[in-house]
Parts: sequence; C-alpha cells; structure tokens
Amino acid sequence: MTQSTLVVRHLAFEDLGIIEPLLRQRGHNIVYREAGVDELSTGEALAADLMIILGGPVGVYQTRQYPFLLEERAAIAARLEAGLPTLGICLGAQLMAAALGAPVTPSGRTEIGYSPLTLTPAGRAGVLAPLDGAPVLHWHGDVFAIPEGAERLAETPGFPQQAFALGPAVLGLQFHLEAQPEKIERWLIGHAHELAGAGIDPQLIRADAQRYGPGLAAAAGRVIEDWLDRAGLGH
Repeated sequence: MTQSTLVVRHLAFEDLGIIEPLLRQRGHNIVYREAGVDELSTGEALAADLMIILGGPVGVYQTRQYPFLLEERAAIAARLEAGLPTLGICLGAQLMAAALGAPVTPSGRTEIGYSPLTLTPAGRAGVLAPLDGAPVLHWHGDVFAIPEGAERLAETPGFPQQAFALGPAVLGLQFHLEAQPEKIERWLIGHAHELAGAGIDPQLIRADAQRYGPGLAAAAGRVIEDWLDRAGLGH
C-alpha cells in the first residue's frame, strides 16, 4: 500500500539523503515542500502518513525575518497534537521542540563536523542504539530544551540536548544522520561562509566524511528502518 511522506526542505542540498531510498523501498510517495516558497497548510501536514522536517540555517525564533516559520510551526504543532509520525532533523527538531512548547535559543557557539554521540539509557534502549559512540555529522549553533513528556536520547559535551522522542512516532534529532558522505561537497560549498567564520577547514570535514561516512550511513539506515517500523510505517 502506498504511503505518503511530506518533506519540508529549507536548503536544496539538505535533502532526505540516505533516508529517501529507504522510504521508496517501502512504497512511500515523497512530496517536497520548499520552505518559504511553497505553501504548507495544516491540512496537508495532517493528511500525510509521515512528515519530515529537514535542516536549515535560520533560527526558530527569527519569525520577523522569516515569516514562513510561523506557518511551518503551526502545521507541525497540529501534526504533533494529533500524534502522527513526525521526524525532525536539526532545524526540523528545533521547530518540533518549539511547537511542543520548549524554548529554542542561540548557544553562542557552533558544533560543526563529525564527532561522537553519547546516548542516554533511553537512547541506548531505543532506535538510536546503533549510533552509540559513533561519530555523526553536526552542523548547528542553536539549542532546544527537551519538550515536556519527551525522553532525552543523546548528548555531546557541548550540546547536552541532541535528540528526543515523544512516544514511538515522534523523533527529533539535532544532528544529521541523513547526509550522504559522497555528497558532502554540496554542504561545504553551501556553508562556505559559515565555515570560514567559524575557522573550520573544510578539508577536515571532507576527510572525516570519507573516514566515517560509510559506517554512519549503514548505522543510520538501521536507525531509520527501526523507527519506521515502530512508528507503524512498515512495509
């Protein structure tokens, strides 16, 4: 049976990555909505079997500068209130946290590049288990609080809120497990100004993508497959 996946994308190169073929294998019809360009209605958000909100360089709180965030957050809030399967990555997770009433704020620093996650006991017992101690791709500066009723799943030394789950069907990830290592050059080009401002040599991320990317992609695939099963989006 065909299932529908609604994807909100904020940057062309930050797409579903390794997640897309996994969904297509399960018969999902994937529809992208380009944030700030395409209309995103609450009705459309509620109608999809799965909604995925991807990353981007704007802040949840920048609603004056980027008014589309208000529409997006309202659609996410309606979906979460209905308890429907929803996955947020980076900005997507921050928008989910905000929609659930948790504050999202600038940290005053950045976490960019591959570095290990440490899972909480809840994280090790859940879908993120394959990522325990694994270097994953980070690319963020804002932080979210864990929404009321949600479980904190992962941390890094500088960012203790790296992931949360609200039941089996709602998952927010601060880090990027979807990025395809063979396409990391798109990220390095698209975020060149941010990398320069943070004093980060793109050569390091390029080398780490080759070193850690294939293993991360395999582990991330297991995470997503397990989460889809638990969220009731099986084959």
